[in-house]
Amino acid sequence: MAESAIISRHLRALWAFPGTELGVVGWPATKRERAFGNWHYWWQAHLIECAVDAANRMPTAARRKRVSELVRSHRVRNLTGWTNKYYDDMAWLAIALERAERTLGVTEVRGALIALENKLYDAWNPAAGGGIPWRLGSDFYNAPANGPAGIALSRLGRYGRAQEIADWLEANLRDADTGLILDGIHLPGGVIERPIFSYCQGVVLGLETELAVHTGAPRHAQRAHRLLHAVDAQLTTGGVIHGGGGGDGGLFNGILARYLAVVALMLPGEEREQVEDRQLAATLVRKSAAAAWSNRLEVEGEPLFGADWCKPARVPGGSAGAGFFTAGGSVTASAIPERDLSVQLSGWLLMEAAYQVSAAGM
Repeated sequence: MAESAIISRHLRALWAFPGTELGVVGWPATKRERAFGNWHYWWQAHLIECAVDAANRMPTAARRKRVSELVRSHRVRNLTGWTNKYYDDMAWLAIALERAERTLGVTEVRGALIALENKLYDAWNPAAGGGIPWRLGSDFYNAPANGPAGIALSRLGRYGRAQEIADWLEANLRDADTGLILDGIHLPGGVIERPIFSYCQGVVLGLETELAVHTGAPRHAQRAHRLLHAVDAQLTTGGVIHGGGGGDGGLFNGILARYLAVVALMLPGEEREQVEDRQLAATLVRKSAAAAWSNRLEVEGEPLFGADWCKPARVPGGSAGAGFFTAGGSVTASAIPERDLSVQLSGWLLMEAAYQVSAAGM
């Protein structure tokens, strides 16, 4: 039902081109949004990954076709190729396309993956002490760029660089007091931006789990254990991921849920600690999904998820506040954030994550 709601409310052909489909970033949508006047690269990357989830959950020709159309449309709307100047954007797209190729056999992404892999690998800056900047030419090195870049590079077989990224994140952005991952650091000055965002925790959990599987180095499972329990203690209420917003922030909790599911399904080891960690990660996903579902609205028979899964969803009205790009490059929220595609994608991400852990009997 989460999939169906996105399809009916948000998917639209790109500029009326046949064989294309992208996500309109608001519902109800403005004329500019329906025309894809602004480009939300990383939102569309998560839309592709949700479509991959759906095609794996229940394979059909229509779902497989939708993935190909979304991928093709992403390239067309990006105008200049597959890449851009934001390393976090490119990392999210690389993750989505790698999964499309590996799990669905979408062969047309091979050239894109080569271009994205090269950009992400070469962005590592040893002159600054390591790390990947948020965007080309920036002095800001943050978890939302390094975490997904590490996941993408690990899945593309670049385990050495992925480990360098994980070790850099641990050394520079783990907060000793909370155990959580801070936003980022300015280099070479060393000034740290200290906000705690849920998706920063998610990508580091995902990266450490991937590396625990592929390298066997004990430090990765140990870090995942420590971070998982910090998330449980500080970012959940009664086992439900709390908080949430709109705009770019609408995706944050859904990303955390996705990588909690990765921990639940992939974290290796049969000692009591690893078994309990997998169970805890699955429980957080399932309880969050149950809360989001119970707090949804039904609009024309389809779910509308709340920005905060602990609170009842609200029906969006006008487009006030929506979709503006700030000086820092982030996208602002609608006055009622349930209007934003990011919020509804987060709900879909959560439901797919809950399906995956439930299907595994967790």
